[in-house]
Amino acid sequence: MRHFLLSFFCLAAIHTASAQEPNISSLEIADIMKGYDFIGHRPSNVFWATDNSSVYFDWNPEMAFSDSLYNYNLAKKNIDKVAYIEAQRLPSTRRTDHPTIDKAIYVKDGDIFVLDKSTSKIMAITNTKERESNPHFTDNGKKVAFVNDQNIFTWSMATGTIEQVTDFVEKLDEDPKRNSKDEWLYQDQLELFGVLRERKEKRELGESIRKRMEKFAPIPIVFGSKRVINQTVSPSGRYVTYVLMDSKKNKRTMVPHFVTESGYTEEQSTRTKVGDELPIYEMFVYDTQKRTNYEVKLDSLEGMYDVPKFTQDYPDKVYENENPLGRISSPIWHSNGNKAILDIQASNYKNRWLVLLDAETGTITQLDRQHDDAWIAGPGITGWFDGGDLGWMPDEKTIWYKSEKTGYAHLYTMDMDGENKKAITSGEFEIYDPFIAKDKKRWYFTANKNHPGDRQFYTMPLKGGKMQQLTQWEGRNDVTLSPDEKQMAILYSYSNKPTELYLQENPLYNKGAEPLDITKSNTEEFSDYDWKDPEIITFSASDGAEVHARLYTPRTEVKNDAAVIFVHGAGYLQNAHKWWSSYYREYMFHNFLVDNGYTVMDIDYRGSAGYGRDWRTGIYRHMGGKDLSDQVDGAKYLIENYGVDSEKIGIYGGSYGGFITLMGMFNAPETFSAGAAIRSVGDWAAYNHGYTAHILNTPASDSLAYKRSSPIYFAEGLEGKLLILHGMVDDNVHFQDMVRLSQRLIELGKENWEMAVYPVERHGFVEPSSWTDEYKRIYKLFQETLTD
Repeated sequence: MRHFLLSFFCLAAIHTASAQEPNISSLEIADIMKGYDFIGHRPSNVFWATDNSSVYFDWNPEMAFSDSLYNYNLAKKNIDKVAYIEAQRLPSTRRTDHPTIDKAIYVKDGDIFVLDKSTSKIMAITNTKERESNPHFTDNGKKVAFVNDQNIFTWSMATGTIEQVTDFVEKLDEDPKRNSKDEWLYQDQLELFGVLRERKEKRELGESIRKRMEKFAPIPIVFGSKRVINQTVSPSGRYVTYVLMDSKKNKRTMVPHFVTESGYTEEQSTRTKVGDELPIYEMFVYDTQKRTNYEVKLDSLEGMYDVPKFTQDYPDKVYENENPLGRISSPIWHSNGNKAILDIQASNYKNRWLVLLDAETGTITQLDRQHDDAWIAGPGITGWFDGGDLGWMPDEKTIWYKSEKTGYAHLYTMDMDGENKKAITSGEFEIYDPFIAKDKKRWYFTANKNHPGDRQFYTMPLKGGKMQQLTQWEGRNDVTLSPDEKQMAILYSYSNKPTELYLQENPLYNKGAEPLDITKSNTEEFSDYDWKDPEIITFSASDGAEVHARLYTPRTEVKNDAAVIFVHGAGYLQNAHKWWSSYYREYMFHNFLVDNGYTVMDIDYRGSAGYGRDWRTGIYRHMGGKDLSDQVDGAKYLIENYGVDSEKIGIYGGSYGGFITLMGMFNAPETFSAGAAIRSVGDWAAYNHGYTAHILNTPASDSLAYKRSSPIYFAEGLEGKLLILHGMVDDNVHFQDMVRLSQRLIELGKENWEMAVYPVERHGFVEPSSWTDEYKRIYKLFQETLTD
């Protein structure tokens, strides 16, 4: 195979069309890399009309430039495209319902609206050029609070009056101070001129009247250089809670754009790198009646100053963490208006605290501490902004939350004082997106109870008990209930069947209900091919763990004894499942490979989602450890059970998958003869903080974890043929990462690698021409290195 080294002076040569080996598949790479233009665009973003009469969804059956809104009317049984003006008038799907009155509030295009659910009438609360946010009910449902330019305002449902509740100011206005010379001149002027004395007296009188009126106005709260976030008003209207976030100035990476409209190189400021100086969070309560402002002290949380276990590897280094608090969620208020639940995360991600806030005193009571020596996560356990799944039970004496205490993400309840903690679901499966039914008697949620790769919709009694499965088809069932909860809109897909929209009566109301197909989205070109249903298998890893994988096997007459292992991205993601993959281009490429004689395996390696806490944290402090050995063990399984030649195994993947590909080519050269690394991480010290510090801590505190996890330190192990592919304007995994790795390979004298770059592509490729070029090169690599 011809080899070339990439430098900044040979970009033109990189994209020269390459000759392709003939294939026997009816599929063409250029077709499948068109994505949904080849497959048919799928329905998404489902929501119901407030009167239960119809269901809305985004769709693009006309292959237009973008999706449009469509409506299916249950009575007429027909689909209509919704006109743009009509779509703009519809209420937002992300709205807040009041628990006792039949109204909801929402933001749309930066304005606040209130929806009367009984009449479907909508009223605009604001209509401004500025953008309002965070609407919530207060004053026992008589008012709506919202945020505008950091301050909280309320709108009265009775009078329509808007009132300012807070007065956040950057700094207080102060009278200028005069030096001794100017003070003498000032006093002399007053003594000389009566008109100045009279004006001063009038001004001071007006000032005294203004100060007397201040008792009816919000007090100024100085935020300085900090940012005000998570502003909320309690249901009673008396208390305002807010968080001050003091963000630090961390150096950012500049990404140059070479192909631009201007013709000049342009720079884009992108993310920082792991090891950032983190924001400092402080929480406060403002009592609007007493007009007092006080801090919520959070320094008593259990374990917040504990030294992490990993520091035992550094006995001579002092662990420093002067800023132990991370994100503080918005409060989840009790209806009485002075108690609220807070969800707090540690800055090193190893603790999650659920606490009860007493707004009257600003004090907290710790209810639950979730600790993990690796990092706290899992479905519904934590969130970037508002914490995890959490709320009040209907009796308002009990709190519900999610925890991985048993090793899987399950539902728990506890008393307001943190006592009587109880798991109301259990088993070796995960609970997703739980919510309480409108009748307050049951739960609804999704779970992978039947199989890690099968998600069904369930209901269960409020206090726990038997889970009743409401959906019936194996695969993935994403359910949106109608407002009266009698109908289910289901976005359903299977391994070889892309997502379509179905309607079904809720089996609680009609036991014999069958799903009705609403959309048919496949193109003729896509339907003409018999798409393979990959087998979901398990194999034993070298440490005894059972690993799930997708397996595609070729027909005997075309089998070439070669195999390709695909590594999914994101780390914490699942792909060995029974629904339509988010890696749909790769799925189609695997069909193409199988047609041409390859055996293909797609592994849910250590770190993947869907398998509980121990699987999730199996990569802690060593990415490229068990996640790589799972690929190696998968290769051995193929050799022993499917007649694969040990000299003919390739590996490829993008992002995290590209990282594992690099680690496989450098650290397991005896297993992988060829690898294609797409948009890969070459050095974890160059990646972002939010993702990397969860898994590897920080480079300054845990340098061992970074050195054993970063491919750049193992490049000398390269023996097989390596193809690197990367977008030059990638603002997630920077192109710089692969430039640095290429320099390392050059200095090591490695000659069996090449690089293809894509000047206009970011992390997620957009252009079909880029996708096509990329996968033609990958196929060419495997053809030239894995086949005779």
